[in-house]
Amino acid sequence: MSLSIVKSVLSGGVIEIAPRGEIDVDTAYEVREAITEVLAKGRPARIELNMRLVTFIDSVGISAMVAGFQTAEVSGVKLVVTEPSRFVHRQLWVTGLLGLFGAPEPYYAGTPTPEVLPGA
Repeated sequence: MSLSIVKSVLSGGVIEIAPRGEIDVDTAYEVREAITEVLAKGRPARIELNMRLVTFIDSVGISAMVAGFQTAEVSGVKLVVTEPSRFVHRQLWVTGLLGLFGAPEPYYAGTPTPEVLPGA
């Protein structure tokens, strides 16, 4: 399976990078490059790496995430992982890196998103 990456601008100057597919020895550089491209264009308030649609990640993929985190940190930008798939969550937990990326809860398909009440 290949990897595709979608970049979006969220409210508050946040940039979301959403990879889809497998992040492995053949595709890990794409994640690192996506983070570098965002930082080359400016300094967002935060970069959110949405990992919901990542089905597999190996040690090279984890290394690319850590390199991206370090690049962002040097630039004064916080990089966090959002909505990791259960597989990604487990890999980050096993490697002891879950806290580095903001300790996100795993994404479960079919889980209702919290409803925001008016005035809340």
